Amino acid sequence: MNELRIENRSRREFLIAGAGLTLALCMPSAGAAAAGAGKLPGTFEPNAFVHIGTDNLVTVIVKHLEMGQGTYTGLPTLVAEELDAAWAQIRVEGAPADARRYNNLLMGTMQGTGGSTALANSFEQLRRAGATARAMLVAAAAQRWSVAVDGISVGQGVVRHAASGRKAGFGDLALAAAALPVPEQVSLKSPKDFVYIGKRVPRKDSKAKINGTAQFTQDVNLPGMLTALVAHPPRFGATLKSFDAARCKSVKGVVDAFAIPSGVAVLARDFWSAKKGRDALVIEWDESRAFRLGTREIVRQYQALLDQPGAVARNDGDAQGGLRTATKQVTADFSFPYLAHAAMEPLNCVIRLGADSCEIWNGEQFQTVDQGNIAAVLGLKPEQVKLNMLFAGGSFGRRACTHSDYLVEAAHIAKASAGRTPVKLVWTREDDMRAGYYRPLYLHRLTAGLDAQDKVTAWTHRIVGQSIIAGSPFEAFMVKDGVDHSSVEGAASLPYAIPGISVDLHSPKLDVPVLWWRSVGSTHTAFATEVFLDELAHAAGKDPLQMRRGLLAGHPRHLGVLELAAAKAGWDKPLAAGAAGEKRGRGIAVHESFHSFVAQVAEVTVRADGSFHVDRVVCAVDCGIAVNPDVIRAQMEGGIGFGLTAALYGEITFNEGRVEQSNYTDYPLLHIREMPRIEVHIVDSQAQPTGVGEPGVPVIAPAVANALFAATGRRLHKLPLRLT
Repeated sequence: MNELRIENRSRREFLIAGAGLTLALCMPSAGAAAAGAGKLPGTFEPNAFVHIGTDNLVTVIVKHLEMGQGTYTGLPTLVAEELDAAWAQIRVEGAPADARRYNNLLMGTMQGTGGSTALANSFEQLRRAGATARAMLVAAAAQRWSVAVDGISVGQGVVRHAASGRKAGFGDLALAAAALPVPEQVSLKSPKDFVYIGKRVPRKDSKAKINGTAQFTQDVNLPGMLTALVAHPPRFGATLKSFDAARCKSVKGVVDAFAIPSGVAVLARDFWSAKKGRDALVIEWDESRAFRLGTREIVRQYQALLDQPGAVARNDGDAQGGLRTATKQVTADFSFPYLAHAAMEPLNCVIRLGADSCEIWNGEQFQTVDQGNIAAVLGLKPEQVKLNMLFAGGSFGRRACTHSDYLVEAAHIAKASAGRTPVKLVWTREDDMRAGYYRPLYLHRLTAGLDAQDKVTAWTHRIVGQSIIAGSPFEAFMVKDGVDHSSVEGAASLPYAIPGISVDLHSPKLDVPVLWWRSVGSTHTAFATEVFLDELAHAAGKDPLQMRRGLLAGHPRHLGVLELAAAKAGWDKPLAAGAAGEKRGRGIAVHESFHSFVAQVAEVTVRADGSFHVDRVVCAVDCGIAVNPDVIRAQMEGGIGFGLTAALYGEITFNEGRVEQSNYTDYPLLHIREMPRIEVHIVDSQAQPTGVGEPGVPVIAPAVANALFAATGRRLHKLPLRLT
């Protein structure tokens, strides 16, 4: 049986990435941009993000992956705003892999998409890119017309001089502007002058996705391209002992089969031939060092750790003393399963080798990490790896793997086949469900004390679960004193005003690959803290909303979304009665993640047989300046649906080291008929904008669990939620 090893080593000091919104703006000159990307004839390129052609089209280079969250709309909005372009003339293009020009400003020198940082790190950068282009177009017009620049206005893609009645389109001025020096300083608009920011504009990716012209990896078809599938070991840690490919190679369409470090690759002329060929392989695996624990064994060993102190993540006041002197104590244990990402588009990529280069087509999320890992396999320099960023049909963190697993696998396949043809590697959903990466399994234990006046005096919180960050390039600065920040976020930052708070962590080491999953640590910490807070309210004889109000006086943004959601939901009004035999309940939860604040009120109906339905969800979000309210609403709605899937169904289980789930048949997603009515209310704010791709996810499960308690009197501490 595999033994659990506890990691509790000291780490060097680090300021958590994303803990502050520090924008280190670096705007390359037009010359630098052209040198990196290759300047197009007849194009005005004042910086790395804006290209204006003589055809009057404005191309915005977006450095972040569009995987459904709206980056191809939100980021061009910033450019269009300061450029004063017409929305119809804006085109969008994915950036090449080049961290020198396209790094994520909240990730340092790395290019990548994740942590709901796309808009937050681009807000000022892309506005300045647009303002720079505008200033140069105005200067070109002033020079051509021999007028002062302050007499020129720009609107809807037209440059005008009102006094003389002259006007010109961007395309008319593009070449003249390209000959001018790039200004070092530009002024940005006041929010009162915004034309696009804060308004609804049509999504730039919708039309192509509706008419089928959008390019996903599966749409790529290069001349002579072969399709590859890989047979992976049935248990993590197993290795290839031997294989017989005779029957595989007899399948029509199969071209070759060979061993690579992760298993046996089958190359064929199409997917189905590769699939049949892989099924025909005869493989013997060496499982002498394979992972063999089942879910029950993992949980049992984790439970033992709940009785032992872990690495300290937070220690304010005297929590233990507060518990000793408390009039009442409340304790609860929580359990969270492994979760798969289960994106609609399975993992895939296309690779083509050159004499001293490699080109990849992919829904690319982690450019800098992937470039380095692919280059290491092929003996190339990272800059010799060209990554073409296509649309991704979801990811939820899966394509941001620090080991670049499926991309490295494709590189090994291309290398083993001597790069004779381009290769499209495809993972079936079963491949990813059984041989991929997972949100870790976690156990929590919370204990709190109430004094004679029913005030919370102490709060202790212990978490047990694998570290996502350990062994990754981020370990040096995201793990401090044995504490993986991603494991305790939302718990160590608990906003409630409690005199004594203690949070500690155990990070067991298992051979189950784990990875961030949409909203990361908040996927479990929000549930544990918000359900437990409701329990304390019940023990104190207080309304859950009132309890939170009293503890959030020092956190106005938490309090703001809480009050807004409660008011819009009619918290102070009784719920309508259900049908005969039904019980109805309403629950509330609030949580901050990725610097955005979300509160949700859920209404549920519990049927006589114990089944239940989530009827309505009222969501309030404070994400700073609302760049595109329609995208924000869509992300809250999508996040609620995603979170409900996990709350009601999500669970990866192991039996003797084998994953028991395989596809949507036994890892179901929420059906459209199960979606509740959703209302989204956006707080009017002038704070710096923050992310919306993830913060809607963590709040729904505790809101539903609290609603179920209101309806039935039963506390649920385990996900997925079960009443029967």
